[in-house]
Amino acid sequence: MNSIKKNARMAGLLYLIYFVVHILADVFGRSKIIVFGDAAATAQKIMGSDVQFRIGIMSDLLAAVLFFLTAWALYVLLKPVNRNVAFLFLLLNLVGVAIQCFSDLFLIASQLLLNGADYLKIFRNDQLQALAMLFLYLYKNGFMIAQIFYGAWLFPLGYLVYKSGILPKYLGIVLMAHCITWLMTSLQFFLFPGFDAITYVSYPLGFIAEFGLTLWLLIIGVKTQPLNLAK
Repeated sequence: MNSIKKNARMAGLLYLIYFVVHILADVFGRSKIIVFGDAAATAQKIMGSDVQFRIGIMSDLLAAVLFFLTAWALYVLLKPVNRNVAFLFLLLNLVGVAIQCFSDLFLIASQLLLNGADYLKIFRNDQLQALAMLFLYLYKNGFMIAQIFYGAWLFPLGYLVYKSGILPKYLGIVLMAHCITWLMTSLQFFLFPGFDAITYVSYPLGFIAEFGLTLWLLIIGVKTQPLNLAK
């Protein structure tokens, strides 16, 4: 049980650090710089915040690594319940992380187009700005593709939390429900651009599910009883 408690608190700590780094990357590295639909304004902000933009990219990559490490810690914690289901959520998380990291290449490409290199002087400024905006939109779409896998991994995770016997069953139920709403949010992005009604349900539910699991693992840990092992 001491080993299980250590694994639980490690998973909670990694999850918390991931949340902090991810939020900082989004708030300071992207949302204040990228103005989707306004190529000129975005180009000016990127060139004027070169270091901040790069830190945002590195923070985004660090967050992806932390997210996978969190999934690995949860895999170690929950694999005694059902190894196959635990491996499934680990694999789904890994695919999402890989797509997110690949998408960050488009952020790097957008900055390279605007850095004033000599080999780019054959293009006009407005052309470079338009190309940079195109890469930013590719990044955004790639990021949302990753969310499909980030949504899918929540169902097997929630199932194992529910079946484990060492974590509250209601957290497992909320995680599985969040899987459905998060997948709907991702599909909404691609099928109904501009329609965001589902996010009003998905975001609060996601906060309760994932942040709730994080705090439970970090502060309370696990119940002092044997795991419900798969038969």
